[in-house]
Amino acid sequence: MVVGMARAVASGMSCGWRAVSRCLLASFLGFAGAAQAIRADEPPVSPPALSAFCQAPAGDIATPEPLPHLAAALESKRVVRVLAIGSSSTVGVGASAPSNGYPAQLEQILEKMFKGVQIDIVNRGVSGEVAATTAERLKTEVALERPDLVLWQLGTNDALARVPVDDFVETVRDMLEWLKEHQVDTVLVGLQFTPHALKDEHYTAIRNALRTLASAENVLLVRRFEAMRFIEQATQVDLLSADDLHLNDLGYRCMAEHIAHAVIVSTFLLGRQH
Repeated sequence: MVVGMARAVASGMSCGWRAVSRCLLASFLGFAGAAQAIRADEPPVSPPALSAFCQAPAGDIATPEPLPHLAAALESKRVVRVLAIGSSSTVGVGASAPSNGYPAQLEQILEKMFKGVQIDIVNRGVSGEVAATTAERLKTEVALERPDLVLWQLGTNDALARVPVDDFVETVRDMLEWLKEHQVDTVLVGLQFTPHALKDEHYTAIRNALRTLASAENVLLVRRFEAMRFIEQATQVDLLSADDLHLNDLGYRCMAEHIAHAVIVSTFLLGRQH
């Protein structure tokens, strides 16, 4: 069935563009609260709509890739375990409260959408980590949490730290292969958008390398940079906190919605085609 999504209330517009994240956050909770539940045996025929201020072209959000282990977990209606790992965007730096970070909001969205299925998202973000450091602890976290799905937010710190592109690619490729061998689905959550990065050649090189690697490995990549850039240019809404690097509450809301959109398309709609 087609799932319905709530839109932002018109009264939120009166808050002004710069303050829109706080003023509209409660309204955006309707994205989860008003959605009709998806049954595992009745998957949707179209992807969920996005909130008014989180709209972005589907191609700027992600290219669908299979998530067979997540689909099987949902169909069995057992508790679905999701491991969110990465750096400050996973921790939620810039959010007004932990509940406004992307993992907490994503869990709320998915639990509202999937009828009769408990979704547990475990947040194991550590601020400042580069991919190699995250990879060192990923195996331990997988052994402890036994997730069906790993959400790996990565790339921004590697770009800022000037990690060589080849080293970054080798680290990520090796970890993706390990996760596949251990029957864990992976969603890569790409680099943060900030206007300062547009002229940064190394930032662009890391972003392009991650996109190429995800395509070669048939792994779902949420293109956070492209989606957030589109939103900021199209709406002039500020998605960043005061440091112009980390997201604010609205930015994390859009991040959660984009990941939910990509996961649902990959889990159900792509699966229907095979």
